[in-house]
Amino acid sequence: MSKQTRAILPKFSSLASKIVAAVTVLFAAAPAMAQEGAPAQAPAQSGGGFTTLIMIVLLFAIFYFMMIRPQQRKEKERQKMISELRAGRKVSFAGGLIGTIKEVKEQTFVIEICPGSTVEVARGAIMAAADEPADEPAKK
Repeated sequence: MSKQTRAILPKFSSLASKIVAAVTVLFAAAPAMAQEGAPAQAPAQSGGGFTTLIMIVLLFAIFYFMMIRPQQRKEKERQKMISELRAGRKVSFAGGLIGTIKEVKEQTFVIEICPGSTVEVARGAIMAAADEPADEPAKK
């Protein structure tokens, strides 16, 4: 390790910065080590494309099971919740407003956000439903 690298390393305080410094040192030293006495590299072997294909498929599978599938499940649950909503239920929607459903239409809900003030919102704008219908007082 060079004097400059030894002087810089103690200054890093967090673990992440130490890891970054170590990787930087390794990548900086790798070309020098490769030139010093390493035997010549063998010619590229065929079949590398197959390995790359397997890695891409594996990466896609990881993304599917860790990100796409849970999101689809969440969306199905939300769609089910929206289809079960009836008049008198408290809901919150994407704009952040909370109100009570007064009328259910085919593509929209008429929601009362305060006494005497109603708005019509698309079904897709509903984000969550309250645990209890608005007509019943909350149990404490």
